[in-house]
Parts: sequence; structure tokens; C-alpha cells
Amino acid sequence: MTDRHPLGPPLPGPSVEHRAAPTMAHPAGDPLVSATEQPAAVALPLVAAVARGVALVVVLPVRLLWELIAAAGRLLHRLFWPPLAWCARHLVWLPLVWVGRGLAWVARTVVWLPLAWCARHLVWLPLVWVGRALAWVARTLVWLPLVWLASALAWVARTVIWMPLVWLARRGLRPPLVALGRGLAWLAERLVLRPLSWLGAALTPVGRLLRRAVGALDRALSAAFVGLLRGLWWLVAGSGRLVVAAVLGAWRTAGWLLRQLYRLVLRPLGTGLRWLWRHTVRPLLRSLRWVWSVTVVPVARGLRAVWRATVVPVARWVRHSVLDPARLGAREVLTALGLRR
Repeated sequence: MTDRHPLGPPLPGPSVEHRAAPTMAHPAGDPLVSATEQPAAVALPLVAAVARGVALVVVLPVRLLWELIAAAGRLLHRLFWPPLAWCARHLVWLPLVWVGRGLAWVARTVVWLPLAWCARHLVWLPLVWVGRALAWVARTLVWLPLVWLASALAWVARTVIWMPLVWLARRGLRPPLVALGRGLAWLAERLVLRPLSWLGAALTPVGRLLRRAVGALDRALSAAFVGLLRGLWWLVAGSGRLVVAAVLGAWRTAGWLLRQLYRLVLRPLGTGLRWLWRHTVRPLLRSLRWVWSVTVVPVARGLRAVWRATVVPVARWVRHSVLDPARLGAREVLTALGLRR
């Protein structure tokens, strides 16, 4: 066998401070800690060696394989990505762009411009000419003759019909109608208005007597209505007093019944419940609290002390003596191989 020089500095072992850390966390007089110190001191180096061997055999090859795969991927990316990008741009994208531009130019020159020229010269301009011709025909042959005909009919109606009717109404019908109106007004004044004025003068004393009789009847009815209202008010007030007296009596009776119910039923029941609380429930609760403080609390404290004395030191030792050295050893090996910066 030949001596092999290590690739890096030697793997760090558990320091004296880490070994002494579990024993310094407890006082010297703890019998449980002093009983477990000697077996742990014997078994800890063997466990550390086994953990380091497992880390070097299992973790290190997997990490090396992962770093090799990542380095190969980066190398392939650096080597093949620029040529692939250049080929994709110059052999695929630019030819597609040129073909698209050519197809667009062909479509515009061969299809769109001829179609636009045909639509303009064969469809739109003939339609414009036909529309203008139809508009001229409609204006010249239909609208203007209709306007002239309407003007002629209006002149004929005004000259032949309306003006003669106005002259006939002013000269022939107005004087007879005025005379008839004046005669009817004279007859109405002589035969209607004057007799009505005479009849009013004759009936004025009768109206005064009727007004006095209606006033007396109104006063009598008012007095009777006021007397009826007063009687109704007296009846309602008397019945209201009776109702108020009945309600007050019922209220007082209900109050007396409630006082008797409180004195005879509720107060003795409350006294009995209070005595039952003081002599049964409260002592039972106090006894349960005493049992809890005597049994459960000491057991919980003992379990907490055992956990702190056994599990916590072992976990600290495994972390400082096994996991941290294995992690540092793997890091140094990877750094020495150039797989980690």
C-alpha cells in the first residue's frame, strides 16, 4: 500500500468544546447526566466515523454526478446554442419573412389592385352616372312639373275661390248678421233681463226671511250637536276612569302576587342553590385543582427535565459532531475537484 496525499485539508473532527457542550449544560450534581456521560463518550467516535463514511459513500457520488450533469449541460449550451440560433435565424426565420413579403406583394399587385380598379371603373363610376341621371330625370320631369302645378293650383284657389268668398262674406252676409244680432240682443233685454230683475226685487224679502229661518235652524242644530258631544264626552270620560281604575287594581294585584312568589319560592330556591355551591361544587373544584397540581404538574415537569437531559444533548452532539463535519467535508471535496466555487 502507498501513502496517498489528501486532496485538501483534513476533515475536521469534533472539537473539544463540542464534546464538552452537553456536559456543561447541566450542573455537576445531576445523577442522570453523570450516568449517561461514560457510554456516550465511548459510542460517539464510532457513530461519527460511520456517519462520515455514509456521507462520503452516498452523498458525495450523487453530488458529483449532479455537478457533472450541470457542467455538461452548460458546456453543451455554450457550444451548440449560437450555431443553432444562427441557423434558425438565417435558414428559417429570414426565408419565411422574405416569402411572406413576396406573397404580400403578389397579393397586392396581382389580386388587390386589379380588383380595386375593376370595382371603381366597372361598378362604382357606372352607379354614380346612373344615380346622377336618375336625379336629373326626377328633378326635371317630376319635381319641377309638380312645383309648377302646385303653384298654378294655389293661384287658382286664391283668385277664383278664396277672394270671391271673402268679398261675399264682407258685402253680402255681414249686414244681415249684424242686424239679426242686434235684434236678438234687444229681445233678450226686453223679454228676459227686465222680467228677471222685477222678479228678483219681488223675491228679495222672501229670501231674507228664508235666510233668517235657515240661520235659526242652523243655531238649533249646532246647540243640539254640542249637547250630544258633551254627553258623549261625559260617557267616555266615565268609562275611561273605570278602565284606569281596573288597570291599576290589576297592576297592584300582579305586584302583590310577584312579591309573594319571590318571598315563598325564588328566594328559598336561591338560598338552597347557594348553599349547594358552597358545600359541594366549590370543594370538588378545589380538590380537583389540588390533584392536578400534585400529580399532573410534577409528571410534566419530570418529562420536560428528562427530555432536556437526554434528547437535547444527543441532538446537539449529532448536529455538531456528525452533520456539520460531513457537510464541511463534502464542500471541501467539491471545492478541491473544481466543481464548486
